[in-house]
Amino acid sequence: WIEHYGVFALFGLLALGIIALPIPDESLMVVAGVLMFEGSLAIPHTLLACYLGTMTGITVSYFLGRTLGKYVIHRFGGWVGITPEMLKNSYTWFRHYGTWTLLFGYFIPGIRHLTGIIAGSIALEYPLFALFAYIGAILWASTFMALGYFFGNYWLSVLEWVEIYIDEIMIAAILALVGYLIYRVRGK
Repeated sequence: WIEHYGVFALFGLLALGIIALPIPDESLMVVAGVLMFEGSLAIPHTLLACYLGTMTGITVSYFLGRTLGKYVIHRFGGWVGITPEMLKNSYTWFRHYGTWTLLFGYFIPGIRHLTGIIAGSIALEYPLFALFAYIGAILWASTFMALGYFFGNYWLSVLEWVEIYIDEIMIAAILALVGYLIYRVRGK
């Protein structure tokens, strides 16, 4: 998509990825960095597309949370074990630490998809939300694009190596997980 639609694809994919569609955001930005390094994508346009795509995604999430968040949580939260006390505690926690979560939550898959929705559902003031969420978006996107730009040739070698040894890597990861679970069960 990036090859055919360029920065427009970057913008759209990043916005949708932040809203919570299964799009590999970090990989996408690393590839964008590599393409900037190779001269296939213009640096200013690519930076702008990545920043605005990320900001658009988190803003849509915020407004979804603002308009539907409380209703959905109160209506269906009990189905997944969310109690009113848990909800009250999470709101209190987010009021206290949420702005920092907006700033650094981008770097944690899964968290970045929820922070905008939670910020909207607790009615965090938009200017405060925007300040932290947009600075976080710029930091996050800049980090991964820089990795692609400055280490792109190395990343491509690593990706080729991973493709060759993916079976062994998956087996090692599964064995490590099983070992950890056995350790936890026996430890109790």
